[in-house]
Amino acid sequence: MQIKIAFYKGGGDWRNSVIRWWTKSIYSHAELILPDDYTWVSISPRLNSKVEAKVKLEHNPDMWDFVSFDITREQFETIMAFVQCTSGCRYDWFGMLLSQFTPFRIKQKGRWYCSEWISYALRISNVFDWKIIKIYEQKDLSPGRLHRLVIKQKKMNIAS
Repeated sequence: MQIKIAFYKGGGDWRNSVIRWWTKSIYSHAELILPDDYTWVSISPRLNSKVEAKVKLEHNPDMWDFVSFDITREQFETIMAFVQCTSGCRYDWFGMLLSQFTPFRIKQKGRWYCSEWISYALRISNVFDWKIIKIYEQKDLSPGRLHRLVIKQKKMNIAS
């Protein structure tokens, strides 16, 4: 069984441009794709957005980069429990912005931004090995940073 992390590199709107410029990355958004390959889970930086699963039957592959991980049934169940637990949580504008402007990682309880949410889902399900991917040491969990962490974990998986 596999999950994928989709990293958005398409055009988008002004928010995408600002995120890319500020984080110096080609990625402005990330989503988690479940093993059925058409259920995407994330939260977008829209005013009324929330953590939710959406069915995407079509997407432009030129606008996304994908990284996949083999997972166990237990890891999948843990991810799904996290999805259920966080479903409906709102976007963490406050935490995301303050984490960018201060030397501290700011987290507002019950709120997430896309790459932070995915980082936690992968960590608590042990797809990310905490000894390798120390998200607790990350002040910034932007889509670009998440992509670097995902690639680091993939390399460690291949090496072991």
